[in-house]
Amino acid sequence: MSIPTPHINAKPGEIAKTVLMPGDPLRAKFIADTFLTDAVLVNNVRGVQGHTGTWKGVPVTVMASGMGMPAIGIYSWELFSEYGVDNIIRIGSAGALQDELKLMDIVAGQGACTNSGYIDNFQLGGTFAPIADYTLLSKAVESAKEHGVDMKVGNILSSDNFYSPAGCDRNGKWRDMGVLAVEMEAASLYANAAYFKKRALCICTISDHLYRSDYLTAEERQTSFRQMMEIALDTAVKMAAL
Repeated sequence: MSIPTPHINAKPGEIAKTVLMPGDPLRAKFIADTFLTDAVLVNNVRGVQGHTGTWKGVPVTVMASGMGMPAIGIYSWELFSEYGVDNIIRIGSAGALQDELKLMDIVAGQGACTNSGYIDNFQLGGTFAPIADYTLLSKAVESAKEHGVDMKVGNILSSDNFYSPAGCDRNGKWRDMGVLAVEMEAASLYANAAYFKKRALCICTISDHLYRSDYLTAEERQTSFRQMMEIALDTAVKMAAL
């Protein structure tokens, strides 16, 4: 493989060492328009927008990943292997499993359980535990504290299923094991980072609760996660200073 890749047409040097990855291309554009200075569109293959600009003087790329582990698996693989990216921070939404979590709480995935077969691709002959990079995680916790945010840190579930048949409550088993929330991307991102010896982290804002009727609208999910976005951006600044 070489640049451009099948899914990214950015030129060499157009993608920063740290990439923030929301799932939604419109959320990527919102972050670029709202926070980045001198943002430039560097990728738009299949409408998956990537923008590079600066935050507090540090180059940052914000690029959509699409939805699900296969999608972020493709983009993170190409970013790590061909574009020299060192850090990917997934920023998105998650459904809460634990009673103490409420809408707009921010969760960092220290580990990512999964029901996906994505990691079978690595032919490990055992069970791999996808975990976040400790340095990225610790810098994100520092950034959250600076913003006055009590970010929850723990296990999340990366699920291949958004919907389940009536009467099927496998999420309850994960809830019993203390898993904080459910999303759909982190495990494959963490696995790719481990394979390429890079750094990855997933930070999510709680958009709904699987055991209560609480939820945010689609518009709110697209534009209201500013605290999470600023925490991720400030984490990128801290990583650049290492």
